[in-house]
Amino acid sequence: MAAQADIHGGIKSALDEYKVDYGHYPKSLQNLVQQTGDATNWHGPYFNPPKLPTDPWGDPYIYEYPGKHNTNGYDLSSAGPDGKPGTDDDIGNWMP
Repeated sequence: MAAQADIHGGIKSALDEYKVDYGHYPKSLQNLVQQTGDATNWHGPYFNPPKLPTDPWGDPYIYEYPGKHNTNGYDLSSAGPDGKPGTDDDIGNWMP
């Protein structure tokens, strides 16, 4: 599934690259495409083209750092086909 590939592949890679540069994950996915004023180690944009990906249903991915499910990392998810977070069709990096 494309959302799983983004969550466990492309977006994860970009987040990991950012973490290598800073020693922590970004506060927002926006930090992967736009440098903040205090981002002296920024080597982005971390996506090419410098645009945040959307899930297969055209919605933005949901990112939270620190994560509620991955308390030592981040939570990254898609609200799934219904577009509503917190329902059974959600896809997240903490799910099998």
